[in-house]
Amino acid sequence: MENARKDLGRLSDLEAIDKLLTVSGQKLLDVGCASGAQDRELVARGASVLGVEPDPIQAEKNRNAKPLAGLQFAEARAQALPAEDRSMDGVFFFRSLHHVPMDAMDAAFAEAARVLKPDGLLWIVEPGMTGTHFPLMRPFHDETVVRNAAQAALARNGNKLFESVELFTYFVYPRFADFATFVNQVTGQTFNNIQRSQVETDGVRAAFEAGRTKDGDYEFEQPMLLNIYRQPKTAR
Repeated sequence: MENARKDLGRLSDLEAIDKLLTVSGQKLLDVGCASGAQDRELVARGASVLGVEPDPIQAEKNRNAKPLAGLQFAEARAQALPAEDRSMDGVFFFRSLHHVPMDAMDAAFAEAARVLKPDGLLWIVEPGMTGTHFPLMRPFHDETVVRNAAQAALARNGNKLFESVELFTYFVYPRFADFATFVNQVTGQTFNNIQRSQVETDGVRAAFEAGRTKDGDYEFEQPMLLNIYRQPKTAR
């Protein structure tokens, strides 16, 4: 079932979706939805979306956000999704599989297969560990172990749970006006709990300065590894 990754070039997450999928009229579930920014864009494209977030602080913010027709939020973990069997057209993990506890990644994969319709798809985007963004983050937020664990979980479960897989790579380029903007972004996520003292170091400042562009702001390359699994075997 495995094949070579197709390089899609420079795309945002939503541009990748627009290039490969039609979501209008689809019932989708986003696992680890954070603030639900992607979900609102999917709704704007005609989908109905359930955004699932395990972090209780972010989940409470989601519940209190301005309602949007077609979008619902729930507080739950990837290994216990609040959806019925064979009820979803698509399940999405946007950079969230590696945040699942390593001993629960297989269960999360099985849950995604459980809730998908027979012709449903599982869309998993995981950040790669090349490019200039990973070494910028690594001194204070080293995800080497969990990212490798996520890739191992994909390799273990793909053939077992799905009929086919398509493999892609695309590149996003996080851009920041200055170092303070970068610090505020990476320390503003309750599910990571990164402290400013971890980021505001000489080493991180030097790595950040290496991303300076001719326009005076800062840009970093982040490869995205996209696996699209289709037709869950559990639905047959």
